[in-house]
Amino acid sequence: GALSPLFHVVLHEPEIPNNTGNIGRTCVATGCSLHLIKPLGFDTSEKECRRAGLDYWPRLGVRGHDSWDAFQASTDPLTTRPFASSRLWLFTTKTTRVVYDAPFLPGDVLLFGKETRGLPEEFLARYPDQGLRFPMIAGERSLNLATAVCAAVYEGVRQLREKGFVRVDPNGGILPGVAEA
Repeated sequence: GALSPLFHVVLHEPEIPNNTGNIGRTCVATGCSLHLIKPLGFDTSEKECRRAGLDYWPRLGVRGHDSWDAFQASTDPLTTRPFASSRLWLFTTKTTRVVYDAPFLPGDVLLFGKETRGLPEEFLARYPDQGLRFPMIAGERSLNLATAVCAAVYEGVRQLREKGFVRVDPNGGILPGVAEA
């Protein structure tokens, strides 16, 4: 069976094109989908992607959404149901729960905020039990967005492997496992 999408990586109003490019590459490498919530701080036209050397971009299948509400109203391509907010994880420095304590499952939505301000306070208030953070040394502000997405996705892959949803072949490839979601 196909893995895709392993996770739905959602960037809320990303501002820096290089971060989004790096995140796209992580998504292609791991079989995740990428959703971009507008407004964006850059152009994602075919010409701009070619100029930036994003040769993998066509394989990404990135989906754009005009707003958070439009994303929520869109459907998970695997189930044709709206995305379930119960399987939503918000990455923020404004919580105490660490990423290792989230029980990731295939198809989970991993939501990240804009580089300069993170996620809107209203999101954190609406989903108070779904915020996750990365442990850091006291006094450090945050991780780079592309680094945070990569760390979250690979923690998710590690957990899915542990639970049998994916396996890693002898060449390091991610393959479907034996467990059912």
